[in-house]
Amino acid sequence: MQYRQLGRSGLKVSSLCLGTMNFGSRTTAEESFNILSGAMDAGINFIDTADQYVG
Repeated sequence: MQYRQLGRSGLKVSSLCLGTMNFGSRTTAEESFNILSGAMDAGINFIDTADQYVG
């Protein structure tokens, strides 16, 4: 996994982000935890937890 520095904070975030907008509404809790675990195993530490977007 490639990581990028987040501004001047010193934090490094994965270049890929896991979007979780459908967790809970279209994805069961068990499926959500499996997806999250797989993402973390792959090195993803950037998780978008927004539940909606203004469009």
